[in-house]
Amino acid sequence: MARALNELRSVYVVGIGWHRYQNPSETSYVTLGLAAIREALADARIEWPAVESSYVATALLGMAAGRPMLRHLGATGAPLLHIENASASGSTAFRQACIEVASGISDVALAVGVDKRNMVRRSDTGIDHLADDAIVPFTHFALLTNEYAGRHHVSVDDIALVAVKNHRNGARNPNAQRQQDRTLDEVLGGKKVSGSLTALQCTPIGEGAAAVIVASDDAIKRLGINPDRAVRVTASVGRSERVYPPGVGFDAALTRETVELALAEAKRTPGDLDIIELHDAFTVEELHYIESIGLCAEGQGIAMLKDGALDIGGRCAVNPSGGLIAMGHPIGPTGIGQIGEITMQLRGEAGARQHRDARVGLAHMVGVGAVCYVHLLERSA
Repeated sequence: MARALNELRSVYVVGIGWHRYQNPSETSYVTLGLAAIREALADARIEWPAVESSYVATALLGMAAGRPMLRHLGATGAPLLHIENASASGSTAFRQACIEVASGISDVALAVGVDKRNMVRRSDTGIDHLADDAIVPFTHFALLTNEYAGRHHVSVDDIALVAVKNHRNGARNPNAQRQQDRTLDEVLGGKKVSGSLTALQCTPIGEGAAAVIVASDDAIKRLGINPDRAVRVTASVGRSERVYPPGVGFDAALTRETVELALAEAKRTPGDLDIIELHDAFTVEELHYIESIGLCAEGQGIAMLKDGALDIGGRCAVNPSGGLIAMGHPIGPTGIGQIGEITMQLRGEAGARQHRDARVGLAHMVGVGAVCYVHLLERSA
């Protein structure tokens, strides 16, 4: 019989680190990844030999990218696994690291994501798709934006307020790719991408890295890790799409199913959530997902947005990192970076973007609509 994560050994995030997400550069992915790992080790105050297993998340780098990166830290003989799962690659790596520690196979595991967009190559299935040149992602989400506005009697300008909020949050995040406050006029007046969507309402895909170290209670005691900074992982759920009825948004439906399982596993409700980091590659996605998560009824996302309920300091801070729209979306690191942001918030270490009294956080990522991963983290004290 399948068992939930919280039925096994307790798992804690004990170290977090980043290389800032940025526009494509000449910096090697090895340099990007090592910066994040070394920062996570320093944050946990442990040495590399203490890490018993590593999961490396990439989507764009090709085969066995972790080997030439990790060898600079020392050849310890510890297991190494590479994971590619589209936008959810980092979230998947984090889940596997948590499972390994929870099961007792290891006491300390690393999940690191790193990517560079200039190395992307789409796999050839050998089967033509008639809509490949017609329904590209930004066109799909431009159509969804119009559909949401019409169905719920709001304006596309209202939906663009998601970007205003997330750019404001990103401006306070030293690891974000976009670090500039934007007015609604600036968001709406930017370069048109498709329909009403402008560039500032879409995620930039650049490069960067994020790393998280997870550990057991035993490791925390044995290695002298500060338990007051350890954040417990109380749920970890992954699902893939099913066949949905015509007209049902598969991303939103898959999100709803996955979140319900994660909340049940952690014995939490949507009202318990203080922090949410979610997949907002396009503005309308944030509205779809907060409604699927259960923060509000369908169509009420704009009202929450306008009331400031989704702001830092509001009812629930959604994407305090800046989200994919401002933090960026280098793909491999993205889900791991979300875990790092939630950990900072629950520790009370997020500085200018700190949400008051944050105790429970949810991280959500989808991967090309085919998979969804959700994690819950909680402050112990």
